[in-house]
Amino acid sequence: MNSIDSHVKEIERVAAGEQSHRDPCVVQSWLRCMNEYKLDPANAQDAYIVPDATLREHQEQAESLIRISRAGLAALFDQIAADDYVLLLSDARGVAVDYLGNPRLDRELRRAGLYLGADWSENRAGTCAVGACMVSREPVVIHQDDHFDPTHTPLTCTAAPIFDTRGELAAVLDISQLSSPIAKTSQRLALHLAKATARRIEMANLVARTGDEWVLRLSRTPDFLDTAPDAAISLDGAGRITGLTLGGLESLGRSLGFVGNNPQALIGQPISTLFDLDVDELPYFMRGHPAGERLLHANGEPMLFASAMSPADPQRVVVPVARVPKKEALDAMSHGDTTMQSLQAKAAKLAARHIPILIQGETGSGKEVLARAIHDSCNDGGRFVAVNCAAIPEHLIESELFGYVPNAFTGAARKGKTGLVESAAGGTLFLDEIGDMPLALQTRLLRVLSENEIVPVGGVEPKQVELRLVSATHRELKTLVADGVFREDLYYRLNAATLSLPPLRAREDFDGLLDRLVDDLGRRYGESYRLDIRARRLLRAYAWPGNLREMQNALEVASALSDDGVIRERHLPDTIRQPASTEPDLLRQLEQCDGNVSALARRLGVDRSTVHRRLKRSRQSATQH
Repeated sequence: MNSIDSHVKEIERVAAGEQSHRDPCVVQSWLRCMNEYKLDPANAQDAYIVPDATLREHQEQAESLIRISRAGLAALFDQIAADDYVLLLSDARGVAVDYLGNPRLDRELRRAGLYLGADWSENRAGTCAVGACMVSREPVVIHQDDHFDPTHTPLTCTAAPIFDTRGELAAVLDISQLSSPIAKTSQRLALHLAKATARRIEMANLVARTGDEWVLRLSRTPDFLDTAPDAAISLDGAGRITGLTLGGLESLGRSLGFVGNNPQALIGQPISTLFDLDVDELPYFMRGHPAGERLLHANGEPMLFASAMSPADPQRVVVPVARVPKKEALDAMSHGDTTMQSLQAKAAKLAARHIPILIQGETGSGKEVLARAIHDSCNDGGRFVAVNCAAIPEHLIESELFGYVPNAFTGAARKGKTGLVESAAGGTLFLDEIGDMPLALQTRLLRVLSENEIVPVGGVEPKQVELRLVSATHRELKTLVADGVFREDLYYRLNAATLSLPPLRAREDFDGLLDRLVDDLGRRYGESYRLDIRARRLLRAYAWPGNLREMQNALEVASALSDDGVIRERHLPDTIRQPASTEPDLLRQLEQCDGNVSALARRLGVDRSTVHRRLKRSRQSATQH
């Protein structure tokens, strides 16, 4: 009660004009809550979840953005799920229209409002990350008692705005936790990830919505110009700016000073007002020319690197991804591991034919990476369409996969919708976590495989589709078949060929993978990173239950915490720095080394005595349990 009283009194002092140590965005939000919305900080209100019918209305209106953002949200959630973060995608009115969270926390998350359908508009919920972001149009962190309503003070919430191609607020991406470390600075990485993902979604949205216009992608450096640009603008045939990625353009403008305070004012202006460029020169900036030579100038001075996509460019139908030569697509997955080399040779032969492939492997072992490599190694122009069967809400998965005809159901788009299966025609459909597909939909997928056709929701006439199907799971499908939750006939259709990915702890090329990931981080952020000896030894000794994905996340965090580019022991997550957490896995690693302690010591990068001490503790722990 005392903490609530002190919280209320602090807000009242701020409302009375006293100075505060809080961030300006928090103070401004508190004042709006008191003066404009007439909210009472002493009147605690439970989180509000809109009725199902209202939620469906919001989702239908935001349907296109939800679909475009889903891959980006899934990739982000993979990076933060281990720390029990929750992802909310709220529409421009503050209602959460998409959600990714840990199912075991569903009850607590719903009670806290970190759930699908939660209304986080500022005038209802008070100061919160989504609401403050909606008003300020800036990324914000609202940490614990920054919240106005005492009900929300245990939470930490980080939000970034997502703008449409005209610069209007379209959605808000929120990363939240039920509880968190005390310091607000602990959310710096969450803020970085939220802003980066919001920019990717804006980029994908611009490319998807400008099919008959030029798109000019902009970057500070040429390295990731074609795959991860900083910003983009769309141009009509006369060279006038018709759309932009507002967040990315504002960021470039602040750092380079090439645009005013309001990039939206650029819409309708000729591209020549921004750069020394005419529409006739756009073809020079297409992929056929080296990225390092595609340099834009403004007032005669070099400014940014640019990559142009013409209206007829087939790359514009998908979010741009890195393309590698056919041979390298699979070869790049290994750095000398014999199991991977054998798998690569098998995958290369299978890729040349449209044989259904089932990839099995632990969570984070690189199943989607392998699926993309198979697609890229023998790609004849079709798309790679990835679907996470566990991430799409069950009530949406049928229309997402198979599409629907016009007016198929209440709230359906008047023109209908093309499903993901049809979108993959001529390319590759990747069904991740296929073991989580609802039983009823398995029958419809079986028709796709056996008849090469689909029937959209509400439709009668089948549509022919030819595609390569690659599915993946970390579960044992035979067990699911025995339990009656997976169709036996579908199982035998899917696993015409099976590729089993080894876990990270069993790979012989651990150091090569580690160095490649560190180098990739350096290229992505324009830095030079390296591991010191102690950090490398700890990384070698860790069991890696989350495999490559866990390693990527650990290095991402460590590089963000490094001040001089050297990743040291203190920068690594606690689970890696504490050797005791890796002891139970030593016995299994010793078995993999055929009981040879010297071989295990070399593998872990430690001396034999250290291995003997750890094995002794491990055996004692096993005896106690």
